[in-house]
Amino acid sequence: MNQTPPAASEYVEFWNDTLAEKFDRFQNILMNGLSYHSRIPLDHLSITPGSRVLDVGCGWGDTAIELARRTGPRGEVLGLDCVEQFLEDARRRAAAAGIDNVTFVAADVERYPFEPDYDLCFSRFGMMFFEHPVPAMRNLHQALKPGGKLMFIVWRDIADNPWLGLPKQVVLDFLPPPGEGARSCGPGPFSMANPEVVTQQLEIAGFESIAFERNDGPVEVGDSVENAMRFQLALGPAGEVFREAGEEAERQRPEIEEALRQALAPFEKAGRIVMGSSSWTITALKPGGA
Repeated sequence: MNQTPPAASEYVEFWNDTLAEKFDRFQNILMNGLSYHSRIPLDHLSITPGSRVLDVGCGWGDTAIELARRTGPRGEVLGLDCVEQFLEDARRRAAAAGIDNVTFVAADVERYPFEPDYDLCFSRFGMMFFEHPVPAMRNLHQALKPGGKLMFIVWRDIADNPWLGLPKQVVLDFLPPPGEGARSCGPGPFSMANPEVVTQQLEIAGFESIAFERNDGPVEVGDSVENAMRFQLALGPAGEVFREAGEEAERQRPEIEEALRQALAPFEKAGRIVMGSSSWTITALKPGGA
């Protein structure tokens, strides 16, 4: 099968030239601090030994490696991400863990030439960023065997995620919202928060037996107020507002940073900044199978 991806989209370029370095800088928060939302679904996920599994938007490979452990030496896992920089880390992580049944490929999942080889497609916070959600879902439908399962985790609405909503509001007290022409990572972290919309998208893509499970729980957004403040100004909705404001944001940086410190300080617990969050675990099946 040809594994050479087509030309990158504008969103993929933005991930690679702007976001990758920032994500790497805050890897511990993004991979470990948010782990509550992948731990529960994975704990309830039954994987038959020998299964072929696809991990979409696999990032630094922690979920792909865990899936590889569960499917066992007779199984295979393919981890896809549009950022090669993340995958270099994932390959090192797999080698250090002695896991050799996982492969990592840099590709845009919307355009990847899948064969219908996979029993399971999993994604932790990767699906929300698809430029064209329905064609991407159709492509994942193509990747699954008849009867194959899709499971993906997405954030619920920003109002249900104060770890992102509160810092954004603080920054908006100083700066204007991003304009229509702002560069971005794609539709954004809340683009699949509406169950009715996502259900319709999945049905159009050919899936059935669609179900949503809500998971509310804590996320750790920094090991200090200072670290949490830096994280919020680098990434997420608050980071987008700050980045797009350019020189005006830099001019007001001292005041914005202090306002964020004051907003985040009440969430400090035993030296960690812990805030509320909420996600959907969404499952669907490709028709057919035994």
